[in-house]
Amino acid sequence: MTSADVLIVGSGAAGLTAALNLANRFKVIVLAKGALNEGSTAWAQGGIAAVLEPGDTFENHVEDTMVAGAGLNDREIVEFVVENAPAAIERLQKLGVPFAQEGNALHLTREGGHSHRRIVHVDDATGWAVQEALQRAAEAHPNITLVPDQVAIDLATSRHEERYSGAGNVWGVYAVDRKSGAVNLYTARATILATGGAGRTYLFSTAPRGATGDGIAMAWRAGCRVSNMEMMQFHPTCLYNLDVKNFLITEAVRGEGGRLINPLNGHRFMVDYDPERLELAPRDVVARAIDAEIKRYGLDYVHLDISHQPADFVRGHFPNIYEKLIGLGIDMTMQPIPVVPAQHYTCGGIIVDRHGRTDLPGLYAAGECTESGLHGANRLASNSLLECFVFGEAAAQHIAAHWDMLPSVPKIRPWDESRVTDSDEEVVIKQNWTEIRRFMWNYVGIVRTTKRLQRAQHRIKMLTAEVEDYYGHFRVTPDLIELRNLLQTAELIVRSALHRHESRGLHYTLDWPETLEAPVDTVLVP
Repeated sequence: MTSADVLIVGSGAAGLTAALNLANRFKVIVLAKGALNEGSTAWAQGGIAAVLEPGDTFENHVEDTMVAGAGLNDREIVEFVVENAPAAIERLQKLGVPFAQEGNALHLTREGGHSHRRIVHVDDATGWAVQEALQRAAEAHPNITLVPDQVAIDLATSRHEERYSGAGNVWGVYAVDRKSGAVNLYTARATILATGGAGRTYLFSTAPRGATGDGIAMAWRAGCRVSNMEMMQFHPTCLYNLDVKNFLITEAVRGEGGRLINPLNGHRFMVDYDPERLELAPRDVVARAIDAEIKRYGLDYVHLDISHQPADFVRGHFPNIYEKLIGLGIDMTMQPIPVVPAQHYTCGGIIVDRHGRTDLPGLYAAGECTESGLHGANRLASNSLLECFVFGEAAAQHIAAHWDMLPSVPKIRPWDESRVTDSDEEVVIKQNWTEIRRFMWNYVGIVRTTKRLQRAQHRIKMLTAEVEDYYGHFRVTPDLIELRNLLQTAELIVRSALHRHESRGLHYTLDWPETLEAPVDTVLVP
């Protein structure tokens, strides 16, 4: 057993922000599922939204966020995050993040859904620079212990105390060590889940391989409510290439003049779907337009074309994308880029308040695994990293302010492996994994119907029985843990989607195409 004052599960923007805010007073352990920089943060190309341009206001940013979120956002939370954005940028600058400059000010770009230029960025690789800066600071701090290759299985709660209790306190996690295969128990007076999203429930996703909804599934099993899991964001423009999976073509390509073209007839088709905003319409509108165009014409992809802009301009703004595409034989300064929509961001998740508190005492959460009220029915571009910084810090501040009220950790039972054997059938995991991702893409994707959702639910029930049986008999492995969480998350997504009898934001169903007058959160109770 390993103990700390505070345990953080996840080593991305939310987890490391929380760790750095706690470490001057407390001993902190940060668990990573793989390498420390393998989470979604390092993959974020776009940037961070903040009101910095003269003439832009907090009200504008709040309004843009509310419009994108189709009224399902919590206005107070949106205001709280937006007002804290400029300070978050300033702290990142102090940590050495080399944001792009224009003269003496930060260079701001514009993305879909934003009324002003307000995206600070590091060329087209903001996440990587942010991850490096946060990680560098965490590695240098004597009070922070970073532990890679720890795959969390479940939260250790009052039920795992040596003297069983139904109090529902969270005391840490059980995690399997990738290298040794042993299960370790990590305990702490406060635990923060910063485990990212559930993108890998879908066949096509821009999320890293580890995004299997672990934190959401663990919190649900422990007794936390989850909300708005049907609100799954699909990024409109993921590179279509059979060898290169999940390479994102950032929103900013459209922000700087990129056009969407039907490759069959050369038609700029956004004119037909959103004639005013065209390529700068919110993501759900653009993703549905591309999906409709692909289905209507039997296409594999559509074209994103920025070749009408000067070559130096394109190379200067998008150096990483340019290099990557040149390596694949596509010169974006002269020819169009083949793109398709792909799952991109999990807007729903564990319910938290403005301090990052969940329903369970001692358990906090921040970032993509949560439903804080910021994103509503659709996330506005570049609000995601921002949420990580604001809520990572908010959770840390609440823990510090209420430290004396957090009880000390009782004796927790170690992991019991006495009744299991090594698996003889790894193929079961691979088969089930592929099956889930395929039917989620086909039945619970960009456009839904009740019948498709019921089909998915039926398959989930069958697979759940299989996986539970498997889980009960065999020693846990990282793949088995992920499959169990993937399936649990898929079940929550489908159940939430069936519950919503309207189309709103990212949830679009042919059976309920209208939007109801009053926006209501979908809340599932364990």
